Amino acid sequence: MASAFDQKSAYERVKVRLKTRLFDLLDSNGHHQAPNGVVRKQIEENLRQVVKGLPDDFRDLQLSPEQEAQLVAEVVDDVVGFGPLDKLLADDTVTEIMVNGPYEIFVERSGKLTRSEDKFRDTQHLMMVIERILQRVNLAVTESEPLCDASLPDGTRINVIIPPLVLNGPVITIRTKSRSWSMADYVKAGGISQQVADFLVLCVKAKVNLVVSGGTSTGKTTLVSVLSQEIPNDERIITIENVAELELPGREHWIRLVAKAANLEGKGEVPLRALVKNALRMRPDRLILGEARGGEALDVIQAMHSGHDGVMTVLHANTPRAALERLQTLMLMSGLDLPPEACRMQIASSVDLVIHISRYADGSRHVAAISQVLDATAEGFKLEELFVFESGGYSADGKLQGTHRYTGAKAKVVDKFRLANLEIPSWLT
Repeated sequence: MASAFDQKSAYERVKVRLKTRLFDLLDSNGHHQAPNGVVRKQIEENLRQVVKGLPDDFRDLQLSPEQEAQLVAEVVDDVVGFGPLDKLLADDTVTEIMVNGPYEIFVERSGKLTRSEDKFRDTQHLMMVIERILQRVNLAVTESEPLCDASLPDGTRINVIIPPLVLNGPVITIRTKSRSWSMADYVKAGGISQQVADFLVLCVKAKVNLVVSGGTSTGKTTLVSVLSQEIPNDERIITIENVAELELPGREHWIRLVAKAANLEGKGEVPLRALVKNALRMRPDRLILGEARGGEALDVIQAMHSGHDGVMTVLHANTPRAALERLQTLMLMSGLDLPPEACRMQIASSVDLVIHISRYADGSRHVAAISQVLDATAEGFKLEELFVFESGGYSADGKLQGTHRYTGAKAKVVDKFRLANLEIPSWLT
């Protein structure tokens, strides 16, 4: 019987032969980038035929059909795949992948982080995979350009940072494309109650101006995508983003604008603000700003102020009030000499509601509050809660219990509902 060392040696010899054969196959077929599912199956089938022609190498290995399939998959992953990421990207339960150097991979499932047993062989292997991923969108990272944000063709979002800016080795953060959520899905998952859903549907149809706020990975973009499904199909939607993230399934009249970073010479940048200004000249029925980050906030608020209704924008903030204060700060970054009081007044007269989302200890995400903007004073913004999420504690299995409660406050957006000739629920009147 062959020793474990001999078996491993034979295994590695076969892998080398298969990799050489795979390079020949790629050269002859022109598949130099990561193949799609159909092409990958063809490649694996070709390699299995090669395996059958290597009896001497396999005499000591005695691989089962399952082990043989695993060997072929490993070779394909090494040569044209994404290494250990392939398995994780194919796992529907994984929502985020964090690679902290070649030997440490964490994944998020159901809001919980766990360490994966998978790892890269070394830094060179990890860099090779990074290059292969970014090739798909014609991007790259180098020592002179060690940062990269990208959106892959399937909607997966990726951030890469490499040395010398990080000491762990190359770091990748991948947020996989979430499934398409409907409003019913969002209610079923507990993100909102049916009553809140009915209210938000009316808000979208009545072209209420909305700010969706929350911390990192709370599901802000998902909620905006859910809300956008309630926009009438005959309306022209223009979305503006730094990196393409929004998914509006089934939309026909949808224009996607994406900012452009400067090239290596520092030229060619097209910032969000330029896109917002251009979008306003494109006759939008709806304007959706993926995330306000700078002076473009001023242009969005002024668009609301001048009659562009039904605007949605996303903001990173930990409370509804903090979201408006951040919006004010961003307006002051526009380069215009605006007094803070003027910014507050414009925000208060333009933004109707702030929808704030929170992420809780069990990993669940819920709309924590929906607040209406009433006024602005020298001291700050005056807000009033319409809906709040009230926690009922955690169950025995660690799941958060809670309900969304309507506070009974009179919603000022009811006037917009009437103007839009919408049927108003009795509990709102």
